[in-house]
Amino acid sequence: MPFITLEGIDGAGKSTHLPWLADKLRARGVEVVVTREPGGTPLGEKLRELLLAEPMHVETEALLMFAARREHLDRVILPALGRGAYVVSDRFTDASFAYQCGGRGIAESRLRILEDWVQDGLQPDLTLLFDVDVAVAGKRLVANVSLDRFEQEQQDFFERVRAMYLQRAEQFPGRFRIVRGDRSLEQIRADLEPIIAAI
Repeated sequence: MPFITLEGIDGAGKSTHLPWLADKLRARGVEVVVTREPGGTPLGEKLRELLLAEPMHVETEALLMFAARREHLDRVILPALGRGAYVVSDRFTDASFAYQCGGRGIAESRLRILEDWVQDGLQPDLTLLFDVDVAVAGKRLVANVSLDRFEQEQQDFFERVRAMYLQRAEQFPGRFRIVRGDRSLEQIRADLEPIIAAI
């Protein structure tokens, strides 16, 4: 059964479309499990609190992300896929490559080792990358009165994150679909409709 992930820089709008997407899939009569990273499990949510609030070494950050992911896979994603449910996740491993490699500068080779170890070959069937100019995303974040540790990063950080996301989309064209996130909800959902229909 499909494993669908939504990706994009902070402020790209992916989280806005996730409930709508889940409802579209549920309308087919299938079970849909909506989850997020970091998080998705009781332990994962505790790790999320640390990751979003506490200053830490960049490698500690990457390791905690994958620790939360291992738990997430074991307790949520793999059981759901095993019983035939659709899984829709707000972020997955592409976010680690975008933020920890692109943004923080960790070598991709290190994350690939963690990816192979933790995921044992599992990849999403479809990744929707909500792509938006960093300046546009920044204006959206200004409206948020409580910014987490990642959302407080400077523009050049998000430029690197966005560039890595686009690089990942080029690397894996079979599962990535790029959605322009700088348009109206109606326009974006009009683009999403045929993608969802093809799942």
